[in-house]
Amino acid sequence: MDTTSVAVTNLTSVAVLVFILGFLGALIKSDVRIPDQVYQMISIFLLFGIGLKGGHALKDVSFESFALPALATIGLGMLIPLFAYLSLKLVHKINDLDRGAIAAHYGSTSLVTFSAALLFLENSGIYVEGFATALLTIMEVPGIVVGVYLGSRHRDKSVQWGKTLHEVVTGKTILLLVGGLVIGAITSHTGYSQVAPFFIDLQSGFLVLFLLHLGYLAGSNWGEIKKVGARVGVFALIFPIFAGTLGVLVGNLVGLSVGGATILGVLSASASYIAAPAAVSIGLPEANAPLALMSSIGVTFPFNLLIGIPLYLEISRLFAGL
Repeated sequence: MDTTSVAVTNLTSVAVLVFILGFLGALIKSDVRIPDQVYQMISIFLLFGIGLKGGHALKDVSFESFALPALATIGLGMLIPLFAYLSLKLVHKINDLDRGAIAAHYGSTSLVTFSAALLFLENSGIYVEGFATALLTIMEVPGIVVGVYLGSRHRDKSVQWGKTLHEVVTGKTILLLVGGLVIGAITSHTGYSQVAPFFIDLQSGFLVLFLLHLGYLAGSNWGEIKKVGARVGVFALIFPIFAGTLGVLVGNLVGLSVGGATILGVLSASASYIAAPAAVSIGLPEANAPLALMSSIGVTFPFNLLIGIPLYLEISRLFAGL
């Protein structure tokens, strides 16, 4: 499949088209958003289901094959927010607190971008290692911690590290992903097969509903996104390409498959809008929260969904062919 075909396949997928539908619905003032309680239920379903699937896949994974990619993922989780923070030094209108908050968002990961990438690769018949979900979980924490640390160095008040780390570790993102991983790894094949028709087979459909809601949120806040400024918008478009390429390169160096390196690139390029905002609100309460959130969900998320995922796949194929 050539580059054009990959791009067309992704752009015409139901997931991407539904995101666009939600975005356009918001622009024309049509209330197509998902009710908050339903949205929360869908996010819980996706978090646990993805963890469960990843945990079940870990049954067949040896420690030797998983150890190096896991260490590389931790390293990326620490480096990416540092690179994001330094890159934002070029945006002079943003203070160091806000740079740290944005860096924490970009150091963390996006569950929905990860899910969309997995779905795209599966539909394209591209193999992805079974421990990919574990890599998602591993990268979630260090990026937030480093971002909060960088932002907090330039103020007099000390960070409430206990509350911040508690928010990250006990928040539903980590708890449900890790819980799903553990349950999927422990349960028998029979136990897994009994719940798979609900938690696994229906994931694609629930993901589509989730993307409808996210599209609506992006469209509803489009006016705020434009207020962010051109340089932040450029950062939100350019930095994911840099981070995604770095992730793909590292994935290739540690022996991941083309699909696995693509996923690591997607994780590196994505920006959080679930775990990071909650943690940053405690660790950096003075930071401009809408600025970081609109950069991640309003610019970077649709870019990755529309263009980034097939781009990182092509970069992965390029590195694999060297």
